[in-house]
Amino acid sequence: MPGVGFLDPTSLDSSGDILRAFRQGLKDTGYVEGENVAIVYRFAENQFDRLPELAAELVRRRVAVIATFSNGALAAKAATTTTPIVFIAADDPVKLGLVASFARPGGNLTGINFLNAEVTAKRLELLRELMPAATRIAVLVRPANTGAATVLTEVEAAAHAMGLEIQVVNASTSREIDAVFATFARDRPDALFVSPDPFFRNRRMQVTHLATRHAIPATYALRDYADAGGLMSYGTSLMDAWRQVGVYSGRILKGAKPADLPVVQSTKFELVINAQTARMLGIEVPPSLLSRADEVIE
Repeated sequence: MPGVGFLDPTSLDSSGDILRAFRQGLKDTGYVEGENVAIVYRFAENQFDRLPELAAELVRRRVAVIATFSNGALAAKAATTTTPIVFIAADDPVKLGLVASFARPGGNLTGINFLNAEVTAKRLELLRELMPAATRIAVLVRPANTGAATVLTEVEAAAHAMGLEIQVVNASTSREIDAVFATFARDRPDALFVSPDPFFRNRRMQVTHLATRHAIPATYALRDYADAGGLMSYGTSLMDAWRQVGVYSGRILKGAKPADLPVVQSTKFELVINAQTARMLGIEVPPSLLSRADEVIE
């Protein structure tokens, strides 16, 4: 039975929906866990420095393919030049050095590009539409994230065009997230922009609850946050992307080469508004925004 390595920087508890989508993609290509494929799981439990060690373990296990986020893909790429790797990357995978080009990846990697940086301006526009009086926006980032610099560049450019002031705040641990919101009690922004990051997604309950407790309107990249009580999310469908990772992994199991599978750019985007949170914050969502939402959570 062939083995598929699943390398995740977070934890099993936070990856249930991702795994369901990934398994569905495998199933779409004829592979069912426990029947004709084994999935070998490795979770870094938010200790991102463990990713190289875990990637090396999967290579030693001789799995047929490794599925992972961009941080894990960089670690896996350093561990092997032969084992196929299928990734999800929020930043440009060419700039990250994962592939030679979108159309012809070359080497042993291919995957899905999230286009998070490209939708940054749209997220700010939607936030401005929701909060037209907002002028000062805090941007939460994890500095070690491979895509953080790109997101900040895009945020600053979009903010400048809209006449917004940006305040960058950093957090890499749960305690640092608490500390960031503690500073908001003294130096309060008009709104919060949470950068796309697997660590923040894993801590989404903490982030969204703190934003509500401190009455700070916030925008997020994934619908998971809105489901957890976040005010508004706009970005790529994470589940659709992971289903595609499963499909590519299945195609590789059938004999396809990563070099021949072009990097897929996400085409499914979701605008989700949590109307209950908006009411708690005393925000009246414009009808024009509600009408464009893919889902309004009541």
